[in-house]
Amino acid sequence: MNESLIDFDKQLLLQLNGSDSLFIDGMITTLTAAQTWIPLYIALFYLVIKNNDSVRSIFTILACAAACVLLAGTVDDLLVKPLVARWRPTHDPEIGMAVDIVEGYRGGNYGFFSAHAANTFSIAIFFSLLVRNAYLTISLLSWSAINCWTRIYLGVHYPGDILAGLFWGGIVGTGVFTAYRFMSPHKVKTANFVSTQYTSAGYVVSDVDIVISVLVYTFFYVLLRACIIPL
Repeated sequence: MNESLIDFDKQLLLQLNGSDSLFIDGMITTLTAAQTWIPLYIALFYLVIKNNDSVRSIFTILACAAACVLLAGTVDDLLVKPLVARWRPTHDPEIGMAVDIVEGYRGGNYGFFSAHAANTFSIAIFFSLLVRNAYLTISLLSWSAINCWTRIYLGVHYPGDILAGLFWGGIVGTGVFTAYRFMSPHKVKTANFVSTQYTSAGYVVSDVDIVISVLVYTFFYVLLRACIIPL
C-alpha cells in the first residue's frame, strides 16, 4: 500500500507540475521568491506594533512568530529532510527527467517535507488565532496555499511533501499560539470586543485591512511583473 501511495504521489505531481505558459512560469517564479513577501511581513509587524501597548507584548508576539519559522521550517531543513532523505521530484532518479523545470531551478536534493508549506501555514494559523478576523484568516490561508502550489508547479515537492508540511505547520502554529496564551493569559482571555472597529481580539479592523491590502497589491505586482519581465 505504501508503494501505491508513493506511485500515486509521483503521478499526481507529474499531472500538476509546470505548463507551457511563460507568463505562468514568470508568475510562479516571483510568487515563490522569499523577497516577494517582505511587504507582507512588514505589514504584520506594523499590525503587531500598532495594536499592542507594551514592549513586552510586542516582543512576545514577534518571538512567537519567529518560533513558528524556527520550529516549522528550520527543524525540517536541518533534521527531517536529511533523516528522511526523500528525493525531490527534480532529483528523483525515476521521474526526474520527466519533471518540467523552470529556469533550471531544481532545489536541494531532498524534499520531505515542504518548508514553504510548513512556514507559511504556521504563520497563517498563528496570526489567524491571534487577530481573529475572518478576512485576514482567508487571506493568510490563501497566501499559504499559493506558496504550496508554486512548489508543486516548480516540481520541487510532491503533493505528499506539501500535505506533510501543512500538517506540521498547523501543529506548530497552534502550539505556538497556545504557548502565547499561557504567557499572556490576561490579554487573551479578557479580550471580548464587539465594536465593528475591532476584531474580537481587540485588533483595529482598519489595521487588519492594511495587511490584506498589502497582500492584494503584492499579487497585482506579481501579475504585472510576469507581464512585463519575460523569463
